[in-house]
Amino acid sequence: MAAIIEVRDLCHTYSVGTPFEHDAIKHMDFAVEKGEFLGVIGHTGSGKSTLIQHLNGLLKPTCGDVLLGGESIWKDKQTTRRARFRVGLVFQYPEYQLFEDTVFRDIAFGPKNMGLSEPEIKERVLRAADFAGVNPASLDKSPFDLSGGQKRRVAIAGVIAMEPEIVVFDEPTAGLDPAARSSLLENIGAYQKATGATVLMVSHSMDDVAMMADRLLVLNEGQIEMLGTPAQVFENAERLQQIGLTVPQVTSLFLRLHELGLPVDPATYTVEGALKQLLRLKGGA
Repeated sequence: MAAIIEVRDLCHTYSVGTPFEHDAIKHMDFAVEKGEFLGVIGHTGSGKSTLIQHLNGLLKPTCGDVLLGGESIWKDKQTTRRARFRVGLVFQYPEYQLFEDTVFRDIAFGPKNMGLSEPEIKERVLRAADFAGVNPASLDKSPFDLSGGQKRRVAIAGVIAMEPEIVVFDEPTAGLDPAARSSLLENIGAYQKATGATVLMVSHSMDDVAMMADRLLVLNEGQIEMLGTPAQVFENAERLQQIGLTVPQVTSLFLRLHELGLPVDPATYTVEGALKQLLRLKGGA
C-alpha cells in the first residue's frame, strides 16, 4: 500500500543562533500508509509534539520535508493551507481551545472555514458529533456548561468535522478516568474503521497503543529509536526501559513468567494473546 504521508530527513531546531539553541528533531525518516494506525511513543522531551506539528505545517522544518500524497506540504501557500485541512491535529487537552457560544458552532468552525454550504456544514457537524460521542441534546448548549470529558469530545468533533484524511491525536486520554478513557478510545477506533482515515496517536500509555496501533514509532532524544509492530517493539522491553518507557502490564507479567522458566512469549502485549497462552499452558499441565 502506498504511503499517505512521508517524513524525509526532518530536522527542527529551536532558538537558532541563541544560547538556548536546541535540536528537537534530528534527521527523521519514516512513512505512514493510508488507513494505518500509528502509535507515537517516547519519553518527555523526545520530540513527539514537535514532530506532529510538522505534519500539517504548523511548524516549518529546519531541514528536510513532509510529503502528503507524494507532494511537499511546503510547495506553495495553497498546498500548505490544504494540508491543514487534510491533516487534522487534536492537541493535548483540546477542550481549552473551545471558544464559540454553542457546541454546534464550535464543531462547525472548521467546515465553515473550508467554505462549505450550510447544509453540508450541518451534515458534517451531526456526523462528527456522533463519531465523537457528543450528545445531540448538547449541540445548542454552551460548550463551557459541559463536563470536561464532553468538552474534549466536542473539540475532537471539531477536528473530524473537517473530514481529514489523517487525524493526529496528542495524548487524547490524558486526565480522563478509566471509563471515559476506554469510551473515547472506542470512539476513535470506530471512527477509523468507519471512515478509513489514517490515525496517528501520541500516548504515554503503552496499554493504549498496544491495543490500538498497527505499528509503533518510538522516539528518543529527537531521533527514531524503533519502528515496528507492537510485538516487535515490546520484545525490546529492556531497551524501552533504558530510554524511560514502560511496557504494557501484560508484557511485564509475561516477561516475569518467561524469566521463571515458563514457555511463554515475553513479547505478549494483549489480553487476548495472554489468554491463549495461559489456556495452552493449562491444557498441557
